[in-house]
Amino acid sequence: MAINAVARDTVFALRRQIAKIEGTLSERLEAPAGLDADRMLVRRSGVAESHGLLATGADHFDAALNGGLPRAALTEFHGAETRDAGIVAGFALALAGLLLKTAETPAPVLWVGTAEIFREAGFPYARGLETGFGIAPENLLYAEAPKVTDALWIAEEAAGLTALSAVVLELRGNPDRLDLTATRRLHRRAQAAGRPVFLLRQAALAEPTAAPVRLVVAPAPATLRNTMAGPLEGTIGRQGIAVAISKSRAAQPGQFTLEWNPDERTFLDRKHAGATHQQPWDIQKRAEDPVAVVPLPSSGTDPAAAARPVLAFPPRQPPPIGDQPSRPQRPAHRRA
Repeated sequence: MAINAVARDTVFALRRQIAKIEGTLSERLEAPAGLDADRMLVRRSGVAESHGLLATGADHFDAALNGGLPRAALTEFHGAETRDAGIVAGFALALAGLLLKTAETPAPVLWVGTAEIFREAGFPYARGLETGFGIAPENLLYAEAPKVTDALWIAEEAAGLTALSAVVLELRGNPDRLDLTATRRLHRRAQAAGRPVFLLRQAALAEPTAAPVRLVVAPAPATLRNTMAGPLEGTIGRQGIAVAISKSRAAQPGQFTLEWNPDERTFLDRKHAGATHQQPWDIQKRAEDPVAVVPLPSSGTDPAAAARPVLAFPPRQPPPIGDQPSRPQRPAHRRA
């Protein structure tokens, strides 16, 4: 028993030293008196500094993060596959909309990325920014860099500006330049300016970074559209967002399904999944959709009975002969 007690004290002492080096509060169980619930305490050289937290509006998700996402820090958002780039970007835009909603004087948001990521994932739709996220098109600025090194330099310089509400850096894969030193520089610039830096990583593997929080974002099945008479069958409602807490210094790993309310500009908790033993990227459950995605074998039951209503279209009629293009108008029929 004495050996276990000595080992436990040694582990606690090492944790305090690591927390002191990282500049974070090691005593997580008891918050200091006088500290608001929506703020985070950071200690540097014995001096306590208070930074605000961005509450998403989803109660269970915010409670798991001890109040929300840090405003003055680097936060990672991972998409397991390239096709998840749209939902990851939408999640970041929703958070940017929350920042502009709570800001006294809204400032622009800078979106930095390489030519590769913009060519692969595209740009946010300008006309849908204001209606979907409350962001005016002129408040979203883009910076396209030819290389990862240039994108990191632009993001680092912009993170130190107080004239921006947030900086979004979108990269693909695991570039060598995006190491622990580069993320530490981004994190320190965000702390100094009091503005968040969102690091969007598409099709990337988890690796050591200086970001206090890492979230894995993936699409989730949409719900039915709500009406005054209740959910309307056969319709598509709000898109679900599956969010897994992969890394956090103040929270336990967990999985949540959120919805974005574009009218109120806030997130809603659809289902509290809690902590699980699944991998962070395995956050979609096929069991929620009872429709079979693979045909059953001939020895099984007939899946036609479980099929949903379908809409039949009239057969396509061939165009009249007079509307057929003439021979010279068909490039494939031209002779050399």
